[in-house]
Amino acid sequence: MSHPMGSPVGTDQPNAARVYDYVLGGTHNFEADRQAAEFMISLVPSTRKWVRMLRAFLQEAVRLLVEEGFDRFLDLGSGLPTQDHIHAVAPHARVIYIDIDPVAVAYSRELLAGNPNVRYLQADMKRPETFLNAPEIRELFGDERRVAIGFNAVSPFFTPEEMRHVMQALYDWAAPGSKMFATFETKAAGKMTPRMAQFLAMFEQMGQPFYFYTLEECQELVRPWRPDHRGFRPLVEWLGLPPDYITEEDREGVDLEFYGVILEK
Repeated sequence: MSHPMGSPVGTDQPNAARVYDYVLGGTHNFEADRQAAEFMISLVPSTRKWVRMLRAFLQEAVRLLVEEGFDRFLDLGSGLPTQDHIHAVAPHARVIYIDIDPVAVAYSRELLAGNPNVRYLQADMKRPETFLNAPEIRELFGDERRVAIGFNAVSPFFTPEEMRHVMQALYDWAAPGSKMFATFETKAAGKMTPRMAQFLAMFEQMGQPFYFYTLEECQELVRPWRPDHRGFRPLVEWLGLPPDYITEEDREGVDLEFYGVILEK
């Protein structure tokens, strides 16, 4: 399938955002991304199930935050904002998406052209100081800093030091009452299988190393943000799915579990 953008630079190498799009069933990806995704799924067959739960959590969290009165969203590592992303769930909200991938950004700006409530910035989500004072944020959000921040399906791409830096910088910038809706992909400490090791090596080769944390590590790394009354909960619970929706096979021999949380300042 040809891509709507033709063949811009960088499309011959797989990219995590476009691999994610493919696994979600999207069409905004290239042959290299599709091959990488199929290899990833061959190593970790539960990938499709987990990824779709991640996107469903994003939608559920946005709906909850809209009900709480949030109308400004800042989303990190957004990938491709197709029909199931924040601006579709909350069409009246003001949304700023951020991603470092120039191809994703260029195509996303085409997708979003004409939507006055949305901006897409090319920036490194690991360096908030490069985008938190961007004129686009001031233009769209005004002086309002009580915002909802998206941190979904991106935690594995942060080292502990990077995560602490980002959490502190966002906390310092956001006004009291702000919230962050976040997901964390965890496994048991010390557990590894040959296929999971190959999975991690694939991301390393893409230049985007992938890190699993334990739940306890995630709870520590989000500070000074605090979980709201709902706490860290498995995505199955957030989405109201049957307890046996995730099978023992889906845990891939390393006790995989994906958590969602709404953090607050």
